Amino acid sequence: MPIHNAEVGEVFNEYADLLEIEGANEFRVRAYRTAARNIADFPRSISDMVQQKENLSGLPGLGKDLAGKVAEIVNTGKLTQLEELKKKLPVELIAISKLAGLGPKKTGIIYQKLGITSIEGLEEAASAKRIRDLPGFGAKTEQKILEEIGRKAKGGGEKRYKLSVAMEIAQPLMEYLKNTKGVKKVEAAGSYRRKKETIGDLDILVTHKKGAQVMERFVEYEDVERIISKGEKRSSVVLRFGMQVDLRAFAESSYGAALHYFTGSQAHNIAVRKIGVKKNLKINEYGVFKEKNKIAGRSEDEVYSTVELPYIEPELRENNGEIEAAKKGNLPDLVTLENIKGDFHIHTKTTDGRSTLEEMARAAKDRGYEYIAITEHSKHVSVAKGLDRKRLAEQIDTIDHLNEKLDGITVLKGIELDILEDGSLDLPDDILRKLDLVVCAVHYKFNLSAEKQTERILRGIDNPYFTILAHPTGRMIGEREPYPLKMEKIMKAARDTGTVLELNAQPARLDLTDVHAKMAKENGVMVAISTDAHSVNEMQFMQFGVYQARRGWLEAEGVLNTRRWKDLKKILKKR
Repeated sequence: MPIHNAEVGEVFNEYADLLEIEGANEFRVRAYRTAARNIADFPRSISDMVQQKENLSGLPGLGKDLAGKVAEIVNTGKLTQLEELKKKLPVELIAISKLAGLGPKKTGIIYQKLGITSIEGLEEAASAKRIRDLPGFGAKTEQKILEEIGRKAKGGGEKRYKLSVAMEIAQPLMEYLKNTKGVKKVEAAGSYRRKKETIGDLDILVTHKKGAQVMERFVEYEDVERIISKGEKRSSVVLRFGMQVDLRAFAESSYGAALHYFTGSQAHNIAVRKIGVKKNLKINEYGVFKEKNKIAGRSEDEVYSTVELPYIEPELRENNGEIEAAKKGNLPDLVTLENIKGDFHIHTKTTDGRSTLEEMARAAKDRGYEYIAITEHSKHVSVAKGLDRKRLAEQIDTIDHLNEKLDGITVLKGIELDILEDGSLDLPDDILRKLDLVVCAVHYKFNLSAEKQTERILRGIDNPYFTILAHPTGRMIGEREPYPLKMEKIMKAARDTGTVLELNAQPARLDLTDVHAKMAKENGVMVAISTDAHSVNEMQFMQFGVYQARRGWLEAEGVLNTRRWKDLKKILKKR
């Protein structure tokens, strides 16, 4: 049975958690976390690569040692070092570390100082006010622990999966169902179809011919760990990775209504139903009814037409203004993957990438791109072998020579430049002026106050060579909260200076959020959807950036890298 990339990543994350709780070297912990994230987000099946005996040591974040551990996990389902560590440390410490406000490091302090090994023991110690006196804690942390334990006890904290992980799990399952004799349509609904950045349970809808054994085939799927229920029209299972999947069958005459109903969001559906009520219509998952007569339901277009609305794209269905826009005929013409003409954030082997400059350029051409920007890290990111002034000058020459022999693709000269704590940039203007664009980012000192962090970025934006602000809030989904920032001020400065905001398409980032992408549009700020790719395979992440952009109401006009090269060249030259 093949193992999902996310499952391999989960093993590494669990090992990193226990290592950090134990107090292991932070660089060792970070290596496992980086490997876990890169594996979980990797576009190809790691399991297939192991079976085909491909060399994994060149993958992002992996060396020979970690590649061997990946192979062990794929082949055995276990990691020896993790099993040994589980014998030394109580495994429930991981559950403690997942409580909001704690994390592995603080969990390690609680374990080492108070000997607490369970949620119950933690609650008892917090109630007795024994937590607040530990180094790095306090009364507020103690209270937050009690609140979080109470929330968990009431069933809060549903496990959610990054969209990329959910797609890795869902797509093979849907292909499996499509291959069932008699099945006509298979589509995932819910937050998956709305392309939210994280997914909880998965809802799949099917239509099929009479007698098709789709429910039987569903519960026999190789990843099913537990069958919750099985019926003729609906079945529910829990997959090996922990995700619950509900399969529902509908008649073709109801399929559009069902797809609309189960896609949601709930708030959007309620808004549509309210319009229906005013027209004496009842709208549910089986169709649109006027009194007892069914008048629509075969398609979503039919459902919307009955309430005099045009079709609304799933990514917009959050009751966030889309109903009003639809009534006025002002729905956005959302950006698509086909609109993208290039990528402004690419790393190569020169720093911490895994592909050569020419490999990245040729892969971009194969994707139909007209240009890419090579943006290696600057010198402050020493762990990534960031470029100093001399090495950047050498790369500029290398790119010029490469462009002379390339046909159909242009490589832009760029840098991913650190914004230092005082707001200055990591390299001098005399080398920056030789570049086509400068991508600037915060990579350290995330703990500054909102005022100081905002001022730091504003000072950076003031530099005339500052082109794009990369991953603006610094968040990592499920791993690191965004640093505090006054985004309204950033938006205003970006608009006033013509600075572009990046929507980083890495599945662990998706930064800008959909809310901030919409804010950029409303403030007249240009956005660049970039992959931050460190290998040829990671260029596929562009799809996730486009999904996020669509949720943020972005149109092609508001996305810089939808421009054809002849037009982009003028924009960059003018700037």
